Amino acid sequence: MIKITLPDGSSRTYDSGITAMGVAKDISEGFARNVISAKFNDTVIETSTPLNVDGDLILYTWNNDEGKKAFWHSSSHVLAQALEELYPGIKLSIGPAIENGFYYDIDLGDASISDKDFKTIEDKMLEIARGKHDFSMKSVTKADALAKYKNEDNTYKVELIENLEDGTITFCDHSTFTDLCRGGHIPNTGIIKAVKILSVAGAYWRGDENNTQLTRVYGISFPKQKDLKAHLALLEEAKKRDHRKLGKQLELFAFSKRVGQGLPLWLPKGAALRARLEDFLKKAQKKAGYEMVLTPHIGQKELYETSGHYAKYGEDSFQPIKTPKADEEFLLKPMNCPHHCEIYNTRPFSYKELPKRYAEFGTVYRYEQSGELHGLTRVRGFTQDDAHIFCTPDQLDQEFKNVIDLVLYVFGSLGFENFTAQVSLRDPENPDKYIGSTENWEKAEQAILNATIDKGLTYVVEYGEAAFYGPKLDFMVKDALGRQWQLGTIQVDYNLPERFDLTYKGSDNELHRPVMIHRAPFGSMERFIAILLEHTAGNFPLWLMPEQVIVLSISEKYEKYSQKVLNLLENHEIRALADNRNETMGKKIREAEMQKIPYMIVVGENEQNENKITVRQHGGEDLGMISVEEFSKIVETEINKTLKQF
Repeated sequence: MIKITLPDGSSRTYDSGITAMGVAKDISEGFARNVISAKFNDTVIETSTPLNVDGDLILYTWNNDEGKKAFWHSSSHVLAQALEELYPGIKLSIGPAIENGFYYDIDLGDASISDKDFKTIEDKMLEIARGKHDFSMKSVTKADALAKYKNEDNTYKVELIENLEDGTITFCDHSTFTDLCRGGHIPNTGIIKAVKILSVAGAYWRGDENNTQLTRVYGISFPKQKDLKAHLALLEEAKKRDHRKLGKQLELFAFSKRVGQGLPLWLPKGAALRARLEDFLKKAQKKAGYEMVLTPHIGQKELYETSGHYAKYGEDSFQPIKTPKADEEFLLKPMNCPHHCEIYNTRPFSYKELPKRYAEFGTVYRYEQSGELHGLTRVRGFTQDDAHIFCTPDQLDQEFKNVIDLVLYVFGSLGFENFTAQVSLRDPENPDKYIGSTENWEKAEQAILNATIDKGLTYVVEYGEAAFYGPKLDFMVKDALGRQWQLGTIQVDYNLPERFDLTYKGSDNELHRPVMIHRAPFGSMERFIAILLEHTAGNFPLWLMPEQVIVLSISEKYEKYSQKVLNLLENHEIRALADNRNETMGKKIREAEMQKIPYMIVVGENEQNENKITVRQHGGEDLGMISVEEFSKIVETEINKTLKQF
């Protein structure tokens, strides 16, 4: 007999050999019909895997992320089978589940796939799915696995297998199809009811541009047709909200081939938007005791070798800048933290002077691959709202909690209400990825967990997501479309103070190491604005809008009154502009709507005679004829509703 413990803490006893699905059926036949994946003792298993020892069992449905992962991973197998049947002689490589759906990388040889072929592929996948073929895992010797794929002349699978240990290799079978696979599938193909091929793209084998370029086929699948329809509607809405499209429409930013890929140009309205965000955070930081600093855009290579950044990120950085002086090399700044360490090092500190909180909107540069660049979300030059706190170990807990409060203030003022805190820790299997002592890592990780729990945050723990120099607390935010983004990060670092020999004099008159907290509520200004654009569809909070009001005169006769209204609005600190062109009111309103301007003020004969204004909100709601003073109170109320007090 074995004891199976469920997530609610309850335990059940079964004969050895019972499967995860058997346990699900014992709980409830109705529940079992929805179970599509399982995890036993922290290992993903098939629902048909016999359980022979005591352990913890988690059963997943479509409503769980792990369930979706198994569903989409299984769908990638069905895609691979469909492609093999439709394009005989192709060579398969890898086909994982991704955040939304799955893909398979294939060597098509002389064949090609375009969007005209998508429907044929979808139909073939559904034909296979309707067969209700069970997914079945089997162990294979390394010799047999190599023999299979060498016989098929599939160098991609051979390369994968050559890097695996004998005794750890498994194949997955379904229908007439077999694939190299580690496992984690739904019970059978019949659960797949709806499929959509989304796109095709080029992808280098193993991400190396020196390797063969394969064809990557992206798809998504669902257990119900209505789920697919809802997802496709979401994709259409996402296209409308694409920050690249909105950025052009609202005249916020642009890119230039002459300037270079991944180097955004901020237009006047975009620059004003950025400045307002910076001012917003600067005011909060000043209240929280931060001091603003400025550092150069370059630094000597030695600086980043000392910090460890060159060893970790040198390949992703721009190449060193050589000077006329022999052996002198500079780098475009990839990180702000080494510079801030040197600022701290400019004079000695006593424990009575700590914490020191240095903040900077510092621009950094990283040479991202051209294929990975994407609008403002992946660029080569970006500005971080960076700050580094140098404190005593006793101050760490409170300082960390204070930063959490600042991040929550930023989110609240910008409408990001749906988020989860992610405690990002070391990968215990790969200690060589990190610098510093185990003792310091343990202290840093515990400090983050304690602060997160004390603040009552909903959190998850992710191993392997820590920075190379310390663990961190990442804020995973869901936008208006339900997409998850990492926004805001706080890191605890015992290692850079060691590397830069940072000290303070303690109450015992001895020198001690400070603890360093890295934090960036926005993260990258570019990426944050991109996400905010898509989250709000360009309808920013009123306090942030570059232009809050546009005054539309019915004809040129009322230009003078329009200017008077403009002056009154500016007296109330309302950002406004006037449109006195000789155009129809309909055209002026349409253009103002396209620019997402929150309020339109119409002025004509009646307004001039009454010394009032007619107000129309973006979206069409008419607020009627009111005085400028009444309107200013409406604006003030709306701003106070969204802009929180820190």
